[in-house]
Amino acid sequence: MIVRHQIENLRQTLNRSPAVALIGARQVGKTTLAREVAEGRSSIYLDLEKASHRAQLSDPEAFLTQHLDKLVVLDEIHRAPEIFATLRSLIDEGRRSGRKNGLYLLLGSASLDLLKQSSESLAGRISYLDLGPFDIHETGPEHINRLWVRGGFPDSYLAQSDDISLAWREDFIRTYLERDVQQFGFQIPAETLRRLWTMIAHQQGGLLNAAKLAQSLGVSSPTVSRYIDLLVDLLLVRRLLPWHTNSKKRLVKSPKIYVRDSGLVHALLRTGTLDDLLAHPVAGGSWEGMVVENLASSLSLRPDQLGFYRSSGGAEIDIIVAGKKGPVAIEVKRSSAPKVSRGFLSACEDIAPVSAFVVYPGRDRFPLGNGIHAIGLSDLIYALA
Repeated sequence: MIVRHQIENLRQTLNRSPAVALIGARQVGKTTLAREVAEGRSSIYLDLEKASHRAQLSDPEAFLTQHLDKLVVLDEIHRAPEIFATLRSLIDEGRRSGRKNGLYLLLGSASLDLLKQSSESLAGRISYLDLGPFDIHETGPEHINRLWVRGGFPDSYLAQSDDISLAWREDFIRTYLERDVQQFGFQIPAETLRRLWTMIAHQQGGLLNAAKLAQSLGVSSPTVSRYIDLLVDLLLVRRLLPWHTNSKKRLVKSPKIYVRDSGLVHALLRTGTLDDLLAHPVAGGSWEGMVVENLASSLSLRPDQLGFYRSSGGAEIDIIVAGKKGPVAIEVKRSSAPKVSRGFLSACEDIAPVSAFVVYPGRDRFPLGNGIHAIGLSDLIYALA
């Protein structure tokens, strides 16, 4: 059993908030985490994908009123968006009766419907927690290659072999495209969305060029942008925005784009083993994407706390993390003997970071000159924390 680092955070948040929304992609482990937390208190669990459980909420006010003394866990809450108005009145009623916190735990597989509905009805009454796939602190730095190749979805990471893991991810992708997207009310051809997702995987960590993608798909640029928005809202794709600075240099304004889980990148490109991956052109971009996701997950970073820097003259920083004392510059290298690039040095002169690191697959930390240190991913997370 791999202990999720969000479990204690979830318990504490329930103790101070009447409702908590735990948001993450499908199969990322939300239900397992919710059940583990619910075991420690009087609770009731409803999976709203089951018709029998949805039927119990045909009159949500009558049903939930019977369980005001319990933590009510509502899984796949997007299947019953009309319930938010009822939750609001029951939360207010609970406050008046002295039960202010730990009333409802809402699990959602996408941010779009959940955030929209809850922000309209539960403002000031709900807290949000993100749950991503396993990260390096949960699996241990000694398993970094396994985490990189298979990704962090529990069933993929814990599979008995690389072949079984790859088969699970391929089934996951197919199910998402053919069933889950349609459940969210989007009538998009599954094959078109798969082609777009695969194109993004091929250019993992590259600059987003919606016009080029649209030309390849035979659709308009606004349509591609809408499809990418959907994948971002489904927590499957990340847009990394450029860092704003007072530099007078001409800066790149397009975001970088990543498939969020490295295992899904490899499944889309059919690279099932470490040897396959190391021989593939996507290896560098895939490794960079894994670093981005581990930083975001382990440090609970908001999207505006992560960025990158690139000028038209070639100055570039792969990842910038907004620290309390200033920006931290990170260059990502897959090599076991990393070296600092000239573009990274030039970019560091532009933004004057408080710290600069080159993150690589090893576990030793050593200086590279100019105040820059080579560092392993796990140690980098500890240093930033």
